[in-house]
Amino acid sequence: MLTLPPKVTERAFARLAEIGAGNEGQALRVAVEGGGCSGFHYDIKLDAPAEDDLILEGQGQKVVVDSVSLPFLENAVIDFTEELIGARFVIDNPNATSSCGCGTSFSM
Repeated sequence: MLTLPPKVTERAFARLAEIGAGNEGQALRVAVEGGGCSGFHYDIKLDAPAEDDLILEGQGQKVVVDSVSLPFLENAVIDFTEELIGARFVIDNPNATSSCGCGTSFSM
């Protein structure tokens, strides 16, 4: 069965360009790990791309997802938001059946 990769919004790529991630050879890594309030949590950080990563590119910037996390992020949307509580990268994941109030933990 074909896995649809996550999508990255123009706003997320623009934010990566603002912070100059690509200039340092870095990419935004989005990974899914076990743990968190709801069973899984997102690990979002700047990191160098690895050989087995899926690389999503836009505006000269890269977002990478490792092969283990990819099925958990099928058809998800990676975005950047600025709210009163702060600015952050967020993930709208249609595969998550529930999420925690922190916004980084979810279950499937």
